[in-house]
Amino acid sequence: MEGITLTWDRSFGDLRLKDNSSSAFSDCNSDRSGEFSTASAQSRRLLIACASENSEDFIQQLVSDLESCSIDEQKQAAMEIRLLAKNKPENRVKIVKFGAIKPLISLISSTDLQLQEYGVTAILNLSLCDENKEIIASSGAIKPLVKALKTGTSTAKENAACALLRLSQSEENKITIGRLGAIPLLVNLLEYGGFRAKKDASTALYSLCSVKENKMRAVQAGIMKPLVELMADFGSNMVDKSAFVLSVLVLVPEARTAVVEEGGIPVLVEIIEVGSQRQKEIAVAILLQICEDSATYRTMVAREGAIPPLVALSQSGTNRAKQKAETLIEILRQPRPGNAAGRRAQD
Repeated sequence: MEGITLTWDRSFGDLRLKDNSSSAFSDCNSDRSGEFSTASAQSRRLLIACASENSEDFIQQLVSDLESCSIDEQKQAAMEIRLLAKNKPENRVKIVKFGAIKPLISLISSTDLQLQEYGVTAILNLSLCDENKEIIASSGAIKPLVKALKTGTSTAKENAACALLRLSQSEENKITIGRLGAIPLLVNLLEYGGFRAKKDASTALYSLCSVKENKMRAVQAGIMKPLVELMADFGSNMVDKSAFVLSVLVLVPEARTAVVEEGGIPVLVEIIEVGSQRQKEIAVAILLQICEDSATYRTMVAREGAIPPLVALSQSGTNRAKQKAETLIEILRQPRPGNAAGRRAQD
C-alpha cells in the first residue's frame, strides 16, 4: 500500500485511508521475498534488458515463455517478469500490454508451489500500476489469489494478501474478494502467520472490511480473538494495526458483542492508560462506539476503571483525543438503570 495514512472520520471510531504519507500499516508495495537465484547467463540477460530503453522484444519473449510446456521455463519467465515489474515501473504497463496477465493467472493455480509463488509475486508487482488493477481483476485473478492464501507457501500467502489489497481499492472488488472466501483465510493469517503475514493480513482486512458484509464475515471467522490478543501484546508491534481494524469492525453490533465476549474492554482501557497517543485515541474511539447504545457495556467499562485514565487523556491528549475522552466520560457518568428490566429497556 503506497503512502497510506489514516485519518479520523466524524463518526466514532470510523477511520479512512488517505493517500499521502506513512501509516500504522505495512507497505504492501512490491514483494519483499528477496531475489531469486539465476544462472549467470540468465542474470546477464535480465540486466541487459533492464538497462535497455527498449525491452519490448524481451518482454514479448517472456510472455511467450509463460505458456511453455517446460515448468522450468515458466518459472524463469515468471521470475524475470516479477523482477522487471518490481524494478522498472514503466515496464508494468508494457508487460500487461503484451498479454502476461492470463498466463500468470494460470500459474497461480499451479500445483507446483514455487511456480504458484512466482505467479502471485508477478501479479502483485504488476498490480502496483493503477492502470493494471482492473485488467487483473477482470481477467479472473481474484479467485486464484484467494486460493493461494489457502494453499501457497508463506511468501505466496503474504504476497497474495498484498495483491488482494491492491485490487480491493475498488468497492466492487472488495465485495468479490469477500464472497470468494478471502476473509477467513486472512483472519487465519492474522492469527497464525509470522510478523510480516500479520501486518499484510491486517492491512488487507482493514481495506476489505469497509464493506458491511465483509465486517460480518470477519466477525463470523473469529477475528476478535487475534485482534484482542495482538492489542494486549505491546511487544507485538501490532497494537495500532489491530486497533485500526477493530475500529472499522465495531460499527456493526455483532462486532461490539464479539469484542466484549473476547475480553476486549480491559485491553482497550489498558491502552488508554499506557498506550501511545495514537493508540489512546483509537482505543477511546472504539470504546465510544461500544458504549454509545449499551448501558450494560457502559457499566463494564466504568467498572474496569476507565474514568481516571480518560480524565488524564482529556487533559493531556491531542485535541481529538480530548474531545472523545470528554464525550466518553459524560456517557459513563450517565445514570444507569438499577434493575435488569431497566437495563433491557435501555439496551
